[in-house]
Amino acid sequence: MSMWNSAKAKVRSLPNDPAHSLSVQRLRTLQQKKEAQAKAARRDIANLIERGKIETARIKVETIINEDIYIELLELLELYCELLLARFGLLDQNTREPDPGIVEGVCSIIHAAPRTELKELHILRDILMHKYGREFAVGVMENRNGCVSNRVMSKIINVTPAPALVDAYIREITKAYGVPWSSPDDPNPASLVQDMKDEQKEDVPPTDPTEKTDEANKSKDQGSSSTTPEPSSKATDSKKSSVSSPPPIEDEFEVLSRRFAQLKKR
Repeated sequence: MSMWNSAKAKVRSLPNDPAHSLSVQRLRTLQQKKEAQAKAARRDIANLIERGKIETARIKVETIINEDIYIELLELLELYCELLLARFGLLDQNTREPDPGIVEGVCSIIHAAPRTELKELHILRDILMHKYGREFAVGVMENRNGCVSNRVMSKIINVTPAPALVDAYIREITKAYGVPWSSPDDPNPASLVQDMKDEQKEDVPPTDPTEKTDEANKSKDQGSSSTTPEPSSKATDSKKSSVSSPPPIEDEFEVLSRRFAQLKKR
């Protein structure tokens, strides 16, 4: 196990070393290599699907999914190395436990470095384990009290990808390369159209022939009533006024005068 040396530890995590043999730079280089390999593998998968070799393509897709998860792990470890560099003063303190500001990065590197093939990261891990002691290192390897980041733990658990995830990858790959493909779990479009038509038929209520006859009769009655001429409002008003209006009341003086005139003629 390597002895703690602050200068050596800083060099092992320094990103701008000209020798390109340090942890951060090696992590970036490995990510680029893995991404180039994944791109070539996606092209091969599209060719397999185009030739109808679906099962072989699905197996290769599972490998691509695991490689993508591994690349994400490398990205996290790169961030933690940069964190240790930025807070190197906390790392160089003479303590048996890491400061809370760097404990996540220290634990993640110690726990996840063996899952990578980077020699520089393994050396940095040995330096950290020596600095904080065997008991601390064993606790980190066992992930006691959940000291390792959950993001890191989710990237190092080896599980078989779910079929739905595999189908999603195949769908995106075939879409990118213009290869026609449909999952066997996808519903048949023709059957979907037929089901929709059946549902629409069920939603329409049955018609009663008697209702149509009643509606026709109603429309006829409405038509006949609408054609019957109605008396004008003015004529009606005049009739009402002639019948209902009382005769004018004559003045008593005029009535007497008329009678006197008739008596004189006699």
